[in-house]
Amino acid sequence: MVDVFEQYLRPHVQLTADEWTRLRRCLALSSAKHLRKRQFLLHEGQVWQSYAFVCRGCLRQYTIDGKGVEHMLKFSIENWWAGDRESLVTGQPSRQYIDALEASDVMLFPKADFDQFAREVPAFHAFIDGLLGRTYLASQRRVQTAISADAETKYREFVQTYPQLALRVPLRMIASYLGLSAETLSRIRGLNIK
Repeated sequence: MVDVFEQYLRPHVQLTADEWTRLRRCLALSSAKHLRKRQFLLHEGQVWQSYAFVCRGCLRQYTIDGKGVEHMLKFSIENWWAGDRESLVTGQPSRQYIDALEASDVMLFPKADFDQFAREVPAFHAFIDGLLGRTYLASQRRVQTAISADAETKYREFVQTYPQLALRVPLRMIASYLGLSAETLSRIRGLNIK
């Protein structure tokens, strides 16, 4: 799985030969985790302590309200990151769950080692800052769409932004992610929205 991460990283960050060697030492401290379908990576109440990179598969991140209803927050597929950033940064127990929608392989990087490498290697730090910035912007767009767009626009934007997820994630989970009922999303999908 280390090779998968290196292949992902090479087009995005320019490191010297020495920095690649140091990164490989950091990667040696990571752990690979295979998740079976429906197996949990994180339970509510646990403290999230790693950066997680998805090498293969599809994960979902969600909360469960007091009535037992799941609310989808995020999906992560190959070459995407997963985890509870709030718990990672604050050290507080997570209010979220992460489990596998498909058999998945994930690399887990201990926070302290990952953060130290980012501090020591400016190019990697810049890459992580850019990644966090893009994640923040995507989150802002999602909130804006959620509060101001109609159901058809929400679904259209989801399919245009994440076409691969629209094919891999169950309809009821996409509906939850969009804040729609499964019935409403089914009706919209019947309109052949592109």
